[in-house]
Amino acid sequence: MSDVVRWLREHRESNLEKLFDFLRIPSISTDPAFREKIDEAAGWMANRLKEAGCTKVEVIPTKGHPLVYGEWMGAPGKPTVLVYGH
Repeated sequence: MSDVVRWLREHRESNLEKLFDFLRIPSISTDPAFREKIDEAAGWMANRLKEAGCTKVEVIPTKGHPLVYGEWMGAPGKPTVLVYGH
């Protein structure tokens, strides 16, 4: 079994709880009444990226909703991964 699979199995419950914490934030992007919750969700994600080891994390304001950017450049020559959540 790979180290990644082993880690995922060992941390399954805590990772699921983190996901559920995120899902509990009512970040309804189409309703202006939830604007603060959109910002809260962006902050939550930025904190998780920092915890994961990203060396550069930014919450970038836009005219619409914020973007969350995380960067880790610790594996030169390895592929780039883009994660998009909607």
